[in-house]
Amino acid sequence: MLFNVSQLMREPVGSRRQYTVQEVFAPIEDDPAAVDLAGQVELLRTDRGVLVRARLTSTGRGECARCLRPVTYPVALEIEEEFMPSIDAVTGASLAPPDDPDVPTIDEHHLLDLDESARQSWLLAASMRVLCSPACAGLCPTCGADRNAGPCACDQAPADDRWAALAALRRLDAPRRIEEN
Repeated sequence: MLFNVSQLMREPVGSRRQYTVQEVFAPIEDDPAAVDLAGQVELLRTDRGVLVRARLTSTGRGECARCLRPVTYPVALEIEEEFMPSIDAVTGASLAPPDDPDVPTIDEHHLLDLDESARQSWLLAASMRVLCSPACAGLCPTCGADRNAGPCACDQAPADDRWAALAALRRLDAPRRIEEN
């Protein structure tokens, strides 16, 4: 997402620009799976550079952590970051780089590139553990059958007799957990 801020950098502090974006975006490097990114971007001229505020929505893709089915889920991004110019927009003179090397900059052609900020925000907002549904029963650890389709025919007895007492408690607690849900 490139924004030409040449004119905005010549305007007084407090000047604004608003954009509606709808783009295809690849949040993970070397991954061909691109996602749609949509929302509002506001650029605000500050005394030092341009403050970017963005509220964007996207869709993440993954596998259910329990049953391994493909899952899509919503991802909401909020970006608020100040970009510093590398060239003075009025004189064309080079400016000293910011003290902090991690501060994003506006390039020598007055283009503000929001891709890296959006990528980092997307990675932070994406779910680390995806479920197809909260009630997903997952896969049987013995035979690998999908428990969402129905119970499997595996012997559910604990493999070690020392765990039998805990298994009995679990069976006693199961009706109460079902009633609570």
